[in-house]
Amino acid sequence: MDDNKYTVSFEQLPDENPSEYNYEEVPVEDDVPAMDNDEELVATVRVLQEAADDDTAMTERAAAARPVLITCPPSVDDFVRSFLLKIGMQRTLDTFQAEFFELQQKGQLREEDLFDVPDIYARNQQLDDQLKVMRHERDKYKAASMAAREMYVKLRNERDYHRMNHRRVMQEKNKLLDDIKLMKRHYAAYEPTLEQLRHKYEVAMKEKMLSKLERDRAMGQVAGLQSTLKSLEQMRGSSAQRPAGGGGAGDAAELRAAPTAGGRAGGGRELTGKEQMAERRRAEARQDVANLPAGYVRHPKDKDFPKDRGINPALANGRGAPVHLTRSGGLKLSNTWEAHEAAVEAALWSLPGGECQFTGEGHSQWVSSAHFHPSGSQLVTGGGDNLVKLWDLHVGECLHTFNEHSSAVWSLQYHWTGNFIASASMDNTVRVFDLGSVRCRQILRGHAESVNSVSWLPHGNLLLTCSADKTLLVWDPRVNHAAFSPKGDTVASVDSFGFLKVFDVRADRPKSALDLGPHAANCVAFDPSSTLLAVASNDATVKMIEVATGGVSKLEGHEDSVQFCSFDQHGDCLISAGSDRTVRVWN
Repeated sequence: MDDNKYTVSFEQLPDENPSEYNYEEVPVEDDVPAMDNDEELVATVRVLQEAADDDTAMTERAAAARPVLITCPPSVDDFVRSFLLKIGMQRTLDTFQAEFFELQQKGQLREEDLFDVPDIYARNQQLDDQLKVMRHERDKYKAASMAAREMYVKLRNERDYHRMNHRRVMQEKNKLLDDIKLMKRHYAAYEPTLEQLRHKYEVAMKEKMLSKLERDRAMGQVAGLQSTLKSLEQMRGSSAQRPAGGGGAGDAAELRAAPTAGGRAGGGRELTGKEQMAERRRAEARQDVANLPAGYVRHPKDKDFPKDRGINPALANGRGAPVHLTRSGGLKLSNTWEAHEAAVEAALWSLPGGECQFTGEGHSQWVSSAHFHPSGSQLVTGGGDNLVKLWDLHVGECLHTFNEHSSAVWSLQYHWTGNFIASASMDNTVRVFDLGSVRCRQILRGHAESVNSVSWLPHGNLLLTCSADKTLLVWDPRVNHAAFSPKGDTVASVDSFGFLKVFDVRADRPKSALDLGPHAANCVAFDPSSTLLAVASNDATVKMIEVATGGVSKLEGHEDSVQFCSFDQHGDCLISAGSDRTVRVWN
C-alpha cells in the first residue's frame, strides 16, 4: 500500500478449491442385456436425459465455485479518508490519520465508534457520479443535436438555393429553345433567297468567263492587227507618212485605246459607304501633303502652349472637406427637375432654382459632352453627329463647327488657358483644336478602340485619355515623339510644328534645335552610331540630319504622311511606314 493510497472496500473469496471436488465413480457394465426395440428407444431417451441433467448439475457447481465479489459497506474512518482525499484536503487527512492511529494504539477507540457507513451515502455518491456522467452525455447530445439542426437548416437553404437556380436555368433553357426555334424559322426563310443569289452568282461567273474569253479574243485580234500594221509599215518604208499609212496608225491607236476605255468605264462605279469613309480619311491625311506656296510658314494665329510653371495653384488650398460632406448622411436631396426627353450626360442649369440658361440647337444627333470655357463666356459640345461645336453664351449662337472626326465624339475639354480644345472620339483618335487659328492642330493616335474620355492636367499641358481598349494614356501635345540615342547620353524630340530638338541628358536645356517645318514631324530615330537622325514628316518625306553639323537631306518616295522610321541594329538600312499603307526600306 502506498503512503497516499487507502482501501475503502473489503472483498472476501471463498475457500473452496475446485480441484478438491469429490466425484462419484460410475461403474461400467460390460454385459448389457438384450432388449426389444421399444425398450431400447426408452432406454436411449432415459440415458440422454440423465446425461443432460449431469451437464446441468456440473454447470451449476462450476458457477458456484467461481469467486464472488462481496462488497462490504466502508467503515466511518475509511469513509472520512475517502472524502478528504476526494476533495484534496491532504493536510487534514494527515492530521486525521495521525490522531486516529494514535488513539487506536492507545486503545481509546471503542468498537461502537467504528461503525459502518450506511449504504445510503455510498448509493448517493454513486447516483451523483451517474448524474454527472448523464449530464455530460446530455450536453454532448445537445451539442450534437444543435449541430445537426444547423446542418439541417444549412442543407435546406442550399436545397432552396439550388432549386431556385434550377428553375432559373430551366427558364433560360426554355427561352433559349424558343429563340433557337425562332432563329431556325428565321433562317429557313433565307434559304430561297440564298438559292437565288447562288444562281445569280453562277450566272454572273459564267458571264464573266464569257467576257474574259471575248476580251482575250479581242486582244488577239488587236495584236494581229498591230503586227499586220507593223509589217505594212516596214514594207512601205518611207511611204508610211502618206494618208493611207496615217489612217492605219490612227486605227491602231483606236484599237489600242479600246480596252483602256472599257477599263475606265468599268471603274466608274459608285463607292460604298466604307470605301467613301476610307477615301475621306485618306483625303484628310493628305491635306498636310498638299503643295504649299514657297515661303510657307505655320498659321500666324496658332497659339503656343504655355510654359510649365511646375506649380498648381490648387495645391495652396489646404482646407479639408466641409464637415457636412464627411459625416454620414451629410447630403440630402434638395431639388429635382426634368431636363431633357432622353438620357442626360452633361448639365447646364442654374442652381438652386434649376432655370435653363441656354439652349442651342445645331447637333443632328445626341449630345454626349459639354464643357465651359475658363472665362465662362463660351461652351463647346460634341455628339453622335461627329461634330464639335463652339457656342457663344452671350449671343446664343454657334461660333464654329469642327468636322474632323469620322465617328461620334464622346468627350471634350478646354485647356486651362482657353486656347485649345481636346476631343475624344469613337474613331480611336484624340484631336487638339487651336482656337486661335480655328483648326485641328494635332491628331493623337495610340488607342486601339474608342476613346471615351479626355482631361487636361490642371494648370499644365499634359493630356489624360481612357479608352475601350482598357488603357489610360498620358500625352504631351507639344511633343510628337522622342528617342534616346544608343549611347544613352542624348535625347531627340519632334513636335507638331516640325521642330527638332536635341538634348544632353546631363543638362536641362537643348543643345541644338532645328526647324524642319512647316509640316508636322511624327517620329525621330537615331542610327547605331548616334551621328545621324531620321525624322518622319507629314510632307511624305524622311529627313536625314547630321547631329554634329545640322545638315539636312530628304528621302522621297512615300505618297502620303510618313508616320514611322527606324534604323536596323547595324545601321545598314532605314525602315519607314506611312499613311499610304506602305513600308519602305532604304539602303
